[in-house]
Amino acid sequence: MRKIVTLISILFIFTSINLFAQKNVEFTKDNFKSNKEGFKRAYNNLKEGNKFFEDGKYLLALEVYLKANHFNLNNASLNYRIGVSYLQSVQKTKSLKFLKKAYTLKRNVDPEIDLMLGRSYHLNSQFDKAIEEYKTYRNSLSFNDLQKKGIIIDKYVEECNNGNDLIKTPVRAFIDNFGKIVNSPYSDHSPVISADEETMFFTSTRENSVGGKKDVYNQEYDEDIYVTRNHNGKWSNPHNMRDPLNTSKDDATVGLSSDGQQLLTFNGRKNGGDIQISYLSGVTWSSPKSFSKAINTPYHESSACFSSDASIIYFVCDKPNDNYGGSDIFYSKKGRNDKWGDAINIGPVINTKYDEDGVYMHPDGRTMYFSSKGHNSMGGFDIFKTTMDDKGKWSEPVNLGYPINTPDNDLCFVLSGSGKHGYYSSERDGGFGRSDIYMVTFLGPEKPLVQSNEDNLIASIANPITETVVEATVEIKKIRLTIVKGTVKDAISLNPVSAQIEIVDNDKNEVVLNYSTNSESGKYLVSLPSGKNYGMTVKATDYLFHSENFNIPQATAYMEIDKDILLNNIKKDAKIILKNVFFDAGKAILRPTSYAELGRLTKLLNEIPTLRIEISGHTDNTGSLQTNKKLSESRAKSVVEFIVSEGVDKSRLEYKGYAYFQPISTNDTKEGRQQNRRVEFKILSK
Repeated sequence: MRKIVTLISILFIFTSINLFAQKNVEFTKDNFKSNKEGFKRAYNNLKEGNKFFEDGKYLLALEVYLKANHFNLNNASLNYRIGVSYLQSVQKTKSLKFLKKAYTLKRNVDPEIDLMLGRSYHLNSQFDKAIEEYKTYRNSLSFNDLQKKGIIIDKYVEECNNGNDLIKTPVRAFIDNFGKIVNSPYSDHSPVISADEETMFFTSTRENSVGGKKDVYNQEYDEDIYVTRNHNGKWSNPHNMRDPLNTSKDDATVGLSSDGQQLLTFNGRKNGGDIQISYLSGVTWSSPKSFSKAINTPYHESSACFSSDASIIYFVCDKPNDNYGGSDIFYSKKGRNDKWGDAINIGPVINTKYDEDGVYMHPDGRTMYFSSKGHNSMGGFDIFKTTMDDKGKWSEPVNLGYPINTPDNDLCFVLSGSGKHGYYSSERDGGFGRSDIYMVTFLGPEKPLVQSNEDNLIASIANPITETVVEATVEIKKIRLTIVKGTVKDAISLNPVSAQIEIVDNDKNEVVLNYSTNSESGKYLVSLPSGKNYGMTVKATDYLFHSENFNIPQATAYMEIDKDILLNNIKKDAKIILKNVFFDAGKAILRPTSYAELGRLTKLLNEIPTLRIEISGHTDNTGSLQTNKKLSESRAKSVVEFIVSEGVDKSRLEYKGYAYFQPISTNDTKEGRQQNRRVEFKILSK
């Protein structure tokens, strides 16, 4: 009997405590007579927080609200406002605890409580509960309010349905916070990388900004541009770029050319924000200059990137005319005298009635990544991918999926040339600041399952764990791109040379890229999408040009080629191999793919009218001496005849066939024999 009485007493006590815990406790003196000093401090915190809250300074409000809440855990209005303030912070998911508490303490604590709960469940990826709250809120609206808010509520519900679908099939990828070396307690965002993944610029609102001013609303400093470099997989401590890239106002990263020598930046000082460009000369960046009115308008330009050959700039603008709603992606083509043409909307396949942002074109020349609040976003900005076909049409954008995308903002995605790593900024749990930079490592398709064979069956009898065996290898989706990089040097001194590089589509005899090496280091990096026969010519003042050939079939996967280029001074007996002169096997008829290379040689002869050269033909050692002597001489003669047909006096040209007597490689391998079959020119006199 005593045990029963004791049990009843305990239940009564717990029931009383529980009932008291669920009671809304107002901030009045009568409720805290035993702790007047504590009440006074908490009440002052509450009043100060309310002032910040009503001014929209949610982070400042949150700081003092939490102090008041520590004194009185059970005030519905305070819990509600803490929840709303958390929704305006990087720690949005923490809002749920307080909003649920407010709802429990006082069902009608605020007319927006169901909406706020819906947002909190949504951002916590509890999509079904979010939908329930959104619908409850929608049903509570008056007719007039429904006309104003119904569309956005329906959008939220659609996003939750998208989230449910995307979470069912998560993408195979590791997502890692970039860590404290790069990320700070503030906002770190908008990463841009060179194609070889060796250099990253990004934007941060951390302390020690050039402007040094702190925003009263978000408690962050002016945006500045920082750089970090990759050394064998380890990124260096970020360096503030300061003058001339950073000023006393907001300066942000926008885009970077694949070679890392042209930086697109955002300047927030005029016209609501303009796009600017800075060039790397040696180790020094030039002062950023604004683009023309074709790109910069009186409205806000927030993002931009170059095409792989830098002949097109893609950018984001919120101008009200010629768009589909919100911010849209536009593009402009470079014309004569480097003048940019009128901006053209990229079209409704990509742009939606909602905002688009964070546009990035991969160096493969076909694949675009961008962020959008439209399409099948699961909330905020999601990252999407679209591909351009041979006719210039864009494919239907595809959501990069969960967990790359979250119900919050995911922006400014860039992809390494290899396609293995992606970098972007995201507002998610576990970060160091308001937004952090994350790295995605793509794993490729899931490993195929193979039925157990006899050996597996024997093993399973001894250790019966599984009925299937997983293949050991996983193929990463192929990026069809070749990166060629190195240093241009003087052939004798090995000192760096500032040079011009011209990339030609040999099949079309069409220049596809003009490029300058770094003026001090002589370094270069060019991106060559697969599917073309490229001729690369390197030219510098007082040097003979140098040529390379890269015939890259369509199916060629990503590769990097390190190639230093040695240039010879224009002097007697200097020799140059013409690597983009082609003949049919065993014949001396020039292929049309040779015309661009021979055109460059003709230009050199026209520029130096006193120059006399010898064209020489060379073969491998396959076949008889007589055959090879005749073939090598006939090929040299064909080259001379072409140059003469272009207007060069034949007295300045000689030709000889050396057969296989001057090899530059072994004749014992296929690759060596291919190198020995060549055409050269030698300077006879200058």
